[in-house]
Amino acid sequence: MDTPMAVAHSPFPDLPTVPGFRLATAAVGLKQNGASDLLLVAMDPPASVAGVFTRNQVVAAPVTVCRQRLANPAGTASALLVNAGNANAATGEQGMRDALTLSRCVAETLRIEDASLFMASTGVIGVPLPLEGPLQAIPHLATQLQPGAWSAAAQAIMTTDTFAKGGFRTVHSGDHPTVLVGIAKGSGMIHPDLATMLAFLFTDAAVSPSTLQTLLDRAMAESFNSITVDGDTSTNDTVLAFASGLSGAPRLEDPDAPQAQPLARALNSLCQELAQAIVRDGEGASKFIHVCVTGARTSAEAKQVAMAVAKSPLVKTACAGSDPNWGRILAAIGYAGVPIEAGRLSLALGDLAVVERGERVPHYTRAQGVAVMQQEEIRLRIDLGLGHATHTVWSCDLTHGYVTINAEYHT
Repeated sequence: MDTPMAVAHSPFPDLPTVPGFRLATAAVGLKQNGASDLLLVAMDPPASVAGVFTRNQVVAAPVTVCRQRLANPAGTASALLVNAGNANAATGEQGMRDALTLSRCVAETLRIEDASLFMASTGVIGVPLPLEGPLQAIPHLATQLQPGAWSAAAQAIMTTDTFAKGGFRTVHSGDHPTVLVGIAKGSGMIHPDLATMLAFLFTDAAVSPSTLQTLLDRAMAESFNSITVDGDTSTNDTVLAFASGLSGAPRLEDPDAPQAQPLARALNSLCQELAQAIVRDGEGASKFIHVCVTGARTSAEAKQVAMAVAKSPLVKTACAGSDPNWGRILAAIGYAGVPIEAGRLSLALGDLAVVERGERVPHYTRAQGVAVMQQEEIRLRIDLGLGHATHTVWSCDLTHGYVTINAEYHT
């Protein structure tokens, strides 16, 4: 299969080690291409944990396991196991038994509490998870654990991704700087809430589980829940955050305290970077699209309009063909379900004004619009003229490549 190139992106960065976390990867035959497909992360001491998951009502066994374990009053995790190549979704009771079998194997190998193991899967839906390879690999992985193996970890969790995704932030608060590292995967089935994506965040900050959960929930709104590739939400979407507490900084117990804000800003920024990387790697994508809505009555309405435009197949295909068909954008705004006044609408392609007060700008020409739409990054700027709220959603174009990839991705 000839897979189209992703939109321009930064190379995988040199990520720092995070005290308290060690990683190892292996190839166990879940991916058809023989690439690494199993990731184990050990946490010593146990780390505070927070998680956000798909809102699809059909969920994979690992999602159910994680949701149950997040309810643990301790709120801590001692290990993470991730496999790619098999979703372990729509696999019934056997799928849950398989997930718990893997969990017990890790717990016995690392000598940790079974309930402190968190897990995630990604890949083809509806196929039983082959256990032999992972079960044989786990004891070996335990002997290979090392800090800082982020690049290998990011590659192990990939499926249709064309590049590994990672980033970091250094958080300066008082005399104890802390570090935050994140890795993610995702390329197709990308739409809130969440997307076909996995993301894992690791910090040495000292944070209570409840505070970490609040900070993660808040970071989602303008990052992983503000992207769309194809309007499909997966069965396996998982974002997990872990905090080892080894930075030496005071423990954060209140998400609204001034001391928590540097970490909150870093988490928001890193999640946004990873979310945008997923869109840049959208299946078959050739263009990265910013849909920026201003002048809304509320941020929720701004997001609703932005998402309607961002996920419109007609808008996305127009972007793919470098066609400044601004009528498609106005149509998407109109059916977004938000009360608007068409006579107040303004639209710009990048810095090029196209519509003002609901009508085409007299001096606008199609040639000017084509010049903007031919760019690899396109900004669609929409002003509703109704208030002061804003929101931005990131999307990509819809090309023949997307159809090719998904026509050939099967069970």
